[in-house]
Amino acid sequence: MNNAPGIPSARGSEASRLRRRARLLLARFQVPDDALPGSLALSHRRCGKPSCHCAGGDGHPLWTLTFMAGGKKRVETIPADWLDTIRPRVKAGRRFKETAAELLVLNAELWVLARNQRPRPSRRPAPPPLLNLA
Repeated sequence: MNNAPGIPSARGSEASRLRRRARLLLARFQVPDDALPGSLALSHRRCGKPSCHCAGGDGHPLWTLTFMAGGKKRVETIPADWLDTIRPRVKAGRRFKETAAELLVLNAELWVLARNQRPRPSRRPAPPPLLNLA
């Protein structure tokens, strides 16, 4: 929300609305220390034992957390007894990411408003110089 040197502040009711929304987001913008990136997914896998109940059914439930790290996708299995602890951490990470993305968009919209409000040079051609006949 701070203006860079040389860039005037956007004016008007739209700019005020955007700044107010940005202040509200910043007020609640805290990085949760236990937040997790990515998403949880439930799949079913068969263990491969012919005598197991999964051989003829859906398979064993398997929860995974999928996230990007170092530009690569990682998929990590979640122990079933950890699921109730991991799920709110993933939700907190998603809320943080969405808030950060919204704040960046608000800053871009304020910048566009400021750019559109700047005075524009006239496109009229300059009048020809006066002739001095003296």
